[in-house]
Order: sequence, then structure tokens, then C-alpha cells
Amino acid sequence: MAAVFEKPSIRRRMVPMLQGFDGPLAFAVFLLACAGLLTMYSSGWDHGARFYDHARNMLLAGAIMFVIAQVPPQRLMSFAVPLYVLGVSLLVAVAVFGITKKGAKRWLNVGVVIQPSEILKIAMPLMLAWWFQKREGQLRPLDFMVAGVLLAIPVGLIMKQPDLGTALLVLAAGMAVIFFAGLSWKLIIPPLVLGLVAVGLIVGFEGTLCADGFRWPILHDYQQQRICTLLDPTKDPLGKGFHIIQGMIAIGSGGIFGKGFMQGTQTHLDFIPERTTDFVFASYSEEFGLLGNLFLIVSFLFLVLRGLAIALEAPTLFSRLLAGAVTMIFFTYAFVNMGMVSGILPVVGVPLPFISYGGTAMVTLGMGLGILMAIAKARRLVQT
Repeated sequence: MAAVFEKPSIRRRMVPMLQGFDGPLAFAVFLLACAGLLTMYSSGWDHGARFYDHARNMLLAGAIMFVIAQVPPQRLMSFAVPLYVLGVSLLVAVAVFGITKKGAKRWLNVGVVIQPSEILKIAMPLMLAWWFQKREGQLRPLDFMVAGVLLAIPVGLIMKQPDLGTALLVLAAGMAVIFFAGLSWKLIIPPLVLGLVAVGLIVGFEGTLCADGFRWPILHDYQQQRICTLLDPTKDPLGKGFHIIQGMIAIGSGGIFGKGFMQGTQTHLDFIPERTTDFVFASYSEEFGLLGNLFLIVSFLFLVLRGLAIALEAPTLFSRLLAGAVTMIFFTYAFVNMGMVSGILPVVGVPLPFISYGGTAMVTLGMGLGILMAIAKARRLVQT
């Protein structure tokens, strides 16, 4: 007698794929996505199809997140070395054959134009988490030195392009893995103290260090100018200091409650440069005020804390390190962008997650969220 097998419905086939998704993390992303769409509609309504493109990029990031969330962390670990080698190889190719735009060599034509440094935002924490997983239980100081070399190679290549913003994000992701792996505070505190002393000296001797004709070693001229502009943007209010000054005016003019949706004068009279990308936080602040900023900050904090909670409960060392590093990428994105727009950090090309317009950054964010969801799902499977 022939056996009859019931074909499972689409709903029954989809349930296992959706099980394990972290609800609180998804809720935080939903809040930020709504804020991003609202802000993009207001600030980008006269920028052609910016709003629709932003929505499309969000859908693409959501699809990437869903696909990566189905990949077990053990499988993700197998991609670590190949992805890192590919990323570094492409960075070397950029240095030799790269496309130069506005004085920076950051792009590579491989049939389509790509920016290989974006790959390292994910490949770097993957590689270091893989390295420390392999050394679990037998960590030595030499292992941290090797991790430092693995981190320094791509960061150095990215800074040479030059691309300080991406280099900062890759460095932050790598340092997060090294810190969570157990780096001693004895090795962390001295560089922090030296950094604070250096900042104090720069502020104290700003008049001499930022005088015309004085050149700093290591940094490029434009990087030196950004630091000097941060210290005193009024020296060139219509030139290099214009971005910071207009950003602070927009944030301050929003007051407590903001000027209202679509009512931002600094935004819609084109005083804010890059109002849909790097300086979108100024547009948001002008229209939604201090209360809107508090909502945004609390949403980001909730996302970061939830990511760290997923890292804390992850079943393996690789998962814990990777989840912690990916979470710190989100924190670095938000902190650096808000800081530079508010005038407390130099201006660098770092977007505000889910709020700023940009397809490449949104893809990176989708990959990061997918990794967090995959680790959360693996944790629940282990508990079950």
C-alpha cells in the first residue's frame, strides 16, 4: 500500500526559521527604523527619491539579517579566515589599483565599484573571535600580540587611503574582541592615560599647534584641519567650520520639543550640509528637539544593552566575543556620529545607524543584526 506524506504548509515551514528571533532586539531596531524613515522623509523630501531609496535599503538590510540569522555560529566561524584574507587582499588591491575620488583612494572596480574597507567591519571581529576561540584555555601574552598584528594590518591600510571614519570603526570592533577576550587592565589604562594627556596638551597649546604653516607628524593635513576646526570652528565660519557651526545651531534651535515635523528652517533652507547622511542628526534634533534626542539615545542604549545581554548568554567563546564586538560597532557608530555633529568630536564620515542615508552602511548593519539574531537563536536552542 503506497504511503501518503502530507506536504507541510508554508506557515509550518516558516515557523522554525522565525523561532529564536530575539524580540527585544527586533523591537529596538523597529523603533530606530521608524525614526529613520520619519527623518528621511522630512530631510530628504526635496532630494529626489531619497526616502524611497532609504526604505529599500532598510528592506535589503532586513532580508540580509533574516538570511544570516539562519546560519549557526559554528558555520559563521568557518567564514572568518577566508573573509579576512579576502578583505585584506582587496585593501592591498585598492592601494595598487584603486579608484581615487576627492583625494582618497578607497574604491575598487571589479565589474562594479566596491569599497573593500566595509568588509572588514564584519570580517575583523569574525577573525579575532575565531583566533581567541582557537586559543581558549591557553591564552598567553603572545596571543594578544598576534591579535594586535591582525588588527593593525587592515586598520593601517584603511588609514592610508585615507578613511579615518572606517578605520575607527574597524579598530573599535577589533579592540572590543581583544578586550572581551580578557586583556589585562594593566595594558589598557596606560594608553588611556596617554590619550587623555595628549588631548589636554592639544587643547592647551591649540594656538601654536593650529597656527598657519605648522604641520603635525603622522596625520594628513585634512585630519589636522578637522581637529583644529573642532577646537575653534569660528576661525573659518564659512569654510571648514561651517559644518560644525550649522550643526550646533540646528541642535540648539530645536529646544526641548523641536520645531515640528517638516518645520526645520536650518534643514529646509539648506544651511545643514549633508543633511540626509553624516549630519542627519542635526536635522532630526531641530525638528524633534531634546525629547526626540532622548528617545533616540534611549533606543540606541536599549539596542546596545540587549546586544551585550545576548553576548553574555552566548553558548561559546566565539559567539560571546563576536556578539560583543558587533554590539560595540553599533555603539561606536551612534556615539561618533552624534559627537561630531554636536561639536565634541572631529568630523569623520560615520553615519548614524538606521537614520542616515546610505546603502553600504545599511548592508553592514543588516549583517551585524543577523549575526546577533543567529547567536540569540543558538543560545535558545542550547537551552532547549
